[in-house]
Amino acid sequence: MEAKADIALIGLAVMGQNLILNMNDHGFTVVAYNRTVSKVDDFLAKEAKGTNVIGAHSIEEMVGLLKRPRRVMMLVKAGTAVDEFIEQLIPHLEPGDILIDGGNSLFDDTNRRANRVESKGLLYIGTGVSGGEEGARRGPSIMPGGSPAAWPHVKTIFQAVSAKVEGGAPCCDWVGENGAGHYVKMVHNGIEYGDMQLICEAYALMKQGLGMTPQEMHEVFAEWNKGDLDSYLVEITRDILGFKDSDGLPLVEKILDTAGQKGTGKWTVINSAELGVPITLMAEAVYGRCVSAMKDERVAASRKLKGPRPAISADRATFVEQIRQALFASKIVSYAQGYMLMKAAAKEYNWNLNYGGIALMWRGGCIIRSRFLSKIKEAFEKKPKLTNLLLDDYFRTEIKKCQKAWRNVVATAVKKGIPVPAFSTALSFFDSYRSPVLPANLLQAQRDYFGAHTYERVDQPRGQFFHTNWTGRGGDVSSSTYTV
Repeated sequence: MEAKADIALIGLAVMGQNLILNMNDHGFTVVAYNRTVSKVDDFLAKEAKGTNVIGAHSIEEMVGLLKRPRRVMMLVKAGTAVDEFIEQLIPHLEPGDILIDGGNSLFDDTNRRANRVESKGLLYIGTGVSGGEEGARRGPSIMPGGSPAAWPHVKTIFQAVSAKVEGGAPCCDWVGENGAGHYVKMVHNGIEYGDMQLICEAYALMKQGLGMTPQEMHEVFAEWNKGDLDSYLVEITRDILGFKDSDGLPLVEKILDTAGQKGTGKWTVINSAELGVPITLMAEAVYGRCVSAMKDERVAASRKLKGPRPAISADRATFVEQIRQALFASKIVSYAQGYMLMKAAAKEYNWNLNYGGIALMWRGGCIIRSRFLSKIKEAFEKKPKLTNLLLDDYFRTEIKKCQKAWRNVVATAVKKGIPVPAFSTALSFFDSYRSPVLPANLLQAQRDYFGAHTYERVDQPRGQFFHTNWTGRGGDVSSSTYTV
């Protein structure tokens, strides 16, 4: 069996097929394999007909067709399927060969798998791949992490097939060790949840509050996509709002208002709680989908729980512009929180993340690609140790410009009973972050009162803890001081 292929790819669902064709377009010879081997023959007879793609009907055959070091990429469902393929592949590989997981795996699983694979003398990469079907075919954002020694052997392939931005820069670079690549993809997906929720809240304000038609909103989003909000998600929202069903009516109005989720947003929120980082907007976006799933219960509740009429009497053009500003300001907060989480993770897991480079990787190919990301890259180029994006000159100035409109939109929505949890929590976080004093002094006093959890004092150095016998009955024994 002649070893002539550059890389093998396991998994012939939509993403796998399109990524193989992308690699073929860039001159790489790919071996295609699928657990249901009939899919290999179907793929070669249809989508891959006339290409240099090679089909394999067993793992042994697939490995035998690969040049050394062998590169095997899995694009299979996250979870046990990845572990099963790893165990099947290990006996057929030799030291220095590379296993790549291109699915949406939890970064903790990637940490574990990297250790397992490296213990056998092999190399492991866990890489986020974002951009959906179109991205996989034409150029996705690729976020690889794992065994550093593996990167030189996949760099040429990954950067060739990835999306390109200004100057031909590839939306792909090495992220870090172990699960760093999948972690960055997880945060990407959390930000994606937030962006989508914010756009949906803007839609609700225009539809329920201003009584705008889908066509009118289509025109608004088309205009927004020419400015600061220029992005893939705003672009597709424009297209969705302008799309007509077979009867000529807007299709979006016929779609049931229950949203699904695959879990990456939830993973982001869970990890943020473990690290103590308040990514409040992403959390509201995740819970917003959960509330939407309570459709029958919401319909029943709407008959008994009454609120104000949602009609907003403000000048339409003025209020639409205020919604745009509220959306932009909230988006800044969402990305600031995402970067807070990545900075905390880098410290916790000993990763050296390139924050400007991550923004560049997200600049093209992925779902959150936008003009906005170039400003994040510039912020970290100017100040690599920037504490928070909100403190960057550009973002601070933009928040200042938008703040009056942002507050008015949130206040109006509350008065009119239109739920805007993401807009609201973004503003609340901004106000909390800029507050030198918060009411947590009272909270800590409460904790000390009922649980002797101690407190620090403003008139004493940080790090000294005190306990008060608040009732005269509690005694002087305090709980140990610790932070979860």
